[in-house]
Amino acid sequence: MIQMFSSVRWRLIWIGVLVALCGFALVPETVVDEETGTSDLVWPLKLGLDLQGGMHLAVEIYDPEGTLTGEDLNDAVERTLTTIRNRIDEFGVREPTIQRSGNRIIIELAGVDDPERAKRIATETAYMEFKIITDGRAFLSALERLDRAIVNEVGIENLEVTSLETEPEVDLGEILGTVPDSAEDAAAPDSMAETDDPAETVDPATARPLSALLGQGRIPGEFLVASENQPTTAAWLELDGVREAIPREVTVHWGVEDVGAGGSSYVPLYVLEAEPLITGDMLQDAGPANRDPTFNQPLVPFETTRRGARIFERGTARNINQNMAIVLDDRVQSYAVIRQTLSRRAQIELTPGSSLQEAQELALVLRAGALPMPIQVVEERNVSASLGEDSIRQGRTAFIIGIVGVIILMMFYYRAAGVLAVGALVVYVVLMLGGLAGLDATLTLPGIAGLILSIGMAVDANVLIFERVREELAAGKTPRTAVEAGFGNALSAIVDANLTTLITGIILFQFGTGAVRGFAVTLCIGILASFFSAIYVTRTFFIMYLNRRGSRESVSI
Repeated sequence: MIQMFSSVRWRLIWIGVLVALCGFALVPETVVDEETGTSDLVWPLKLGLDLQGGMHLAVEIYDPEGTLTGEDLNDAVERTLTTIRNRIDEFGVREPTIQRSGNRIIIELAGVDDPERAKRIATETAYMEFKIITDGRAFLSALERLDRAIVNEVGIENLEVTSLETEPEVDLGEILGTVPDSAEDAAAPDSMAETDDPAETVDPATARPLSALLGQGRIPGEFLVASENQPTTAAWLELDGVREAIPREVTVHWGVEDVGAGGSSYVPLYVLEAEPLITGDMLQDAGPANRDPTFNQPLVPFETTRRGARIFERGTARNINQNMAIVLDDRVQSYAVIRQTLSRRAQIELTPGSSLQEAQELALVLRAGALPMPIQVVEERNVSASLGEDSIRQGRTAFIIGIVGVIILMMFYYRAAGVLAVGALVVYVVLMLGGLAGLDATLTLPGIAGLILSIGMAVDANVLIFERVREELAAGKTPRTAVEAGFGNALSAIVDANLTTLITGIILFQFGTGAVRGFAVTLCIGILASFFSAIYVTRTFFIMYLNRRGSRESVSI
């Protein structure tokens, strides 16, 4: 008898320790917002994307030519995964899910307030270059060759073109008042005079489709294209024949800032030196973003590496009084005159009208690094917070209905033994939720389904045990012997059922993604908790129940 009491005591100690540990894992945490200074209580059990809302992205390396295969593709995906993870960590999303699935990268940001901003930060290539803006003469001398290449690639019958002799309708240089004397004579025509039937009235030899759309900009090396003509001009410049006709020592890049002139809007096109002074991989740090106190213009300070500082210093020393462009993802973000030799520390001036938030995003992606290659979004899904609240409410309702139904059924059908099973079920719920929180797992809507399913399995184990006990009692055995035999005989069936389901859950976790993995995690933890509660906790409660009754008294089961 003393040994029996000692066994019960140690069983209760082990159960109490596990319940205390899981209960401690469920204690809410106090999280302080550094910007506002306010504090909130946060439940440690993470809710998935489908419960609290947020954004789901699946991205792939953009390689339309198929140049990346095998080891190169694997390396690009791994480096992209690291860069995206660094960016999201800088962005400050709580508990993001960023994982690789084959050659895809899955990004799930639960509870994010601004999905578009998060998407922009995660997917921007952020490849930055510092390049010198040329005087544009090499590009102007190649314009006739570029025009001919466009005519050859597209066909004169598909173009609305003007001939070489057409006079411009608008002189942007006079409107802007910034055309240098050295570039004024070489400026290209600013507008296009359309003809009713260009294929018949314009000679292909004198057709000037590109020249007719270009106007001289504010500085040498900058040309302006009417906003409505920019998509057409950009498509022409991407043609293989046109790209080959551009002088090799220069590259052309569009600007991000539209220019207003004469009541119209124009997009700047810059002619830059092909070789950059430095690139973004030579940056060591960037930010924090701030504003110029004089002009209220957003600024992003940056610091180069030691190697980058030496290269930057030599490059800027050779180009004093030249315009230097900051190119981000092939678009000219801004430009400035080099007044003095620049070394390790400098700053990027964003275009007028840019917000401080845009400057902060630029600083963030520069700190985290550029993506090794452009990526494309192949799947995008936004879940609203209201939908998540509906899922939580419906899941909670299903959980409560399931629990209440099980309690009523067990107590009605198995009487006192059913009460013991309900007590073990309470322990199971604490172990289940505490295990999810302690393992830093994410609770999803399919996970709630797995939780409810594991409750059914826990009850099923108790049903097997109780039916075995009933059989032993019907055979004339004493209550204590019947309970021991019932637990012993039911053990093999319970182990088989739980083990096969556990193996299935492990396979789902290993090969599934997203919601499937959430279901698998909850199911596996639930199976382990239900097995422990049915075999160990319920048996402990039965031993305590029998010790309070006489050895000959019947068991209420």
